[in-house]
Amino acid sequence: MRRPVGRLVGRRRFGSVRAKASLGATAVVAVALVAAGLAVLLSLRSNLTEQADRQADRAAREVALDIASQVPDRVAYADLELPDEEDHPVRVTDEDGRLLVAGEGLERISGTGVRAAGERATARPGTGGTASGSRQAEGDDDADGDGSDGGHGSDDDGDGRDRNGDGRDGDGRDGDDDDPAVGEIGDTTAYGSGSATVDGDSADYRFATIEATDRAGETVLVQAGAPLADRQSAVRTTGLAMLAGLPVLLLVVGGVTWLMTRRALRPVEGIRRELAAITASEDLSRRVPEPATHDEVARLARTTNETLTALEASVERQRRFVADASHELRSPIASLRTQLEVGEAHPALLDVPGAVADTVRLQRLAADLLLLARLDAGERPVRAARFDLGALAHEEVSQRTADRWPVVLDVRPGAEVAGSSGQLARVLDNLLDNAQRHAAGSVTASVRRSGATVVLAVADDGPGVPEAERERVFERFVRLDDARSRDDGGAGLGLAIARDVAERHGGTLTAGRAERGGALFELRLPAAD
Repeated sequence: MRRPVGRLVGRRRFGSVRAKASLGATAVVAVALVAAGLAVLLSLRSNLTEQADRQADRAAREVALDIASQVPDRVAYADLELPDEEDHPVRVTDEDGRLLVAGEGLERISGTGVRAAGERATARPGTGGTASGSRQAEGDDDADGDGSDGGHGSDDDGDGRDRNGDGRDGDGRDGDDDDPAVGEIGDTTAYGSGSATVDGDSADYRFATIEATDRAGETVLVQAGAPLADRQSAVRTTGLAMLAGLPVLLLVVGGVTWLMTRRALRPVEGIRRELAAITASEDLSRRVPEPATHDEVARLARTTNETLTALEASVERQRRFVADASHELRSPIASLRTQLEVGEAHPALLDVPGAVADTVRLQRLAADLLLLARLDAGERPVRAARFDLGALAHEEVSQRTADRWPVVLDVRPGAEVAGSSGQLARVLDNLLDNAQRHAAGSVTASVRRSGATVVLAVADDGPGVPEAERERVFERFVRLDDARSRDDGGAGLGLAIARDVAERHGGTLTAGRAERGGALFELRLPAAD
C-alpha cells in the first residue's frame, strides 16, 4: 500500500532541521515574550497602583490636617473643604464607623475594609454644627470589606490592611487604641481597593484611610479615594498591544530562523546531492564541494573528501589485488594443465615432479590469498596465548630441511610474547623464504629481548633492499626481481602477509640493511609481561 505523496512531503518538510530549528526558536521566543509581557504588566499595574495610593494619601492628609488644625468651637464637618468628588471621593467617620461628612454627590463606598455605618452621627457638643450639610453616603462597606454590596470588586490589596506592615486593622486603628495626639494626624496610612458611586456613576478607586484627632480630643477616620480608571486603561491597552504584537514577532522570528537555517544548511544540501551523484555513478574520483569557510560544514566537507580519497584508494587496491591474484593463479594452473595434457597424450613424457611442484605452488598461493582476505576483514588472534618466541623459532628452523643455505639461529632467553603461534610461525617462514631466495651463501635469525619488546631478526648476505624500496616490498604482489621470484615460486605476498600479521599483534615489521650488506627484516612484538 502506497502512502499519499502529500503526507510524505509534509512529514519530510516538518521533520527537517530547518523546520525543527524554526519551531524551536519560535517556541523559545514565545515563552520569553509571554514571561516578559506578564512582568511588564505586573510592574505597570504596581507602579500605577502606587501612584493612586500617593494621590489618595495626599487627599486624605489634606482633609485630616484641616480637621486637626481647627479650633474646637469652630469645628464644623459640614463646612470642610473636600476635594472634587469624581477625582477624590472623601468621607469622614468617627471611631464607631458613623458617618460625619461625605463629599457632595457621594452615594456609596464599598470594598474599603471600613466597618459599615447605617446612621448619621449627631452633632457633638462644641462642634458648632452637624453633618446635615452633606448627603449621607448610603450603603457603606460591609463588615469584612470585600466589596460584595454592589461595588466593582477589589484588587489584591483589597483587604484594607496597612501597607507599612505595622499591624493596624482595616479601619486604620491598632489594637491598643493608640490614637493620634490632640491636633495631630496618624503616622501610618491604610490602603485598600473598592468602588464608589458618585452622582449615580460607579467606578473603582484606591482608598487611603488615616486617623486624625481634632482639638476637642475626638479621633475620626478620613477616607479619600483615587480613581483606578487610568490604571485599568493603561494595563488593558498595554496588554492588547502585546497580544497584537506577539504573533507578528513570532512570525518574524520564525521567518528569520527559517531563512538563516536554510542559508546555513545550503552547503550541506550540496554535499548530499554530490554524494548521491557519486553513489549513482560509482565514480569515486569525484569530490564534494568544500565551502570557503571555517565552520563545521566546511570540516564535514573536507572529512567527506578525505573519506572518498581513502575509499577510492581502497577500491583501487582491491582491483589491483584481484587482477594480480588472477594473474598469479593463471600461471600455475596453465602449467599444470599443459603437463597433464602432455601426459594424457604421451604418458612417457609426463613430468610428475613438475606437476606436483605446480600443485604445491598453487596450494600455497590459494592459502596466502585466503589469509590476506581474513586479515583484510580485521581478523585478530582468537586466543592470545603466551609462548616463547625463541622456542617457536627453534621448532620452525629445525623443520626446514630443504633450504639452500643453512639457517644460523641465535636465541636468547626471556622472549615470551602473546598471540597466535601459528600466524607468527607463518611470519618467520615467510621471512626465511625471502632470505633463502636472495642470500648469496648464509642466512641468520635471532630472537632477543629489548626492553618491553621482543625482536625477531632475519638477515642474509644477498644484494639487500634499496632504501627507496624498503616500504614498497611490503606491498602485495611486489617483486623487485620478477623473473627470479617467479621461477622460485614467489608471488610477492609473503612480506605483505608478514607485515599484516605483525600489525594485528600490535607489532611492527621493517626492512633495513644487515651488517654483511644484505637485507635485514626485524619483527618487533610487545613482550608478554
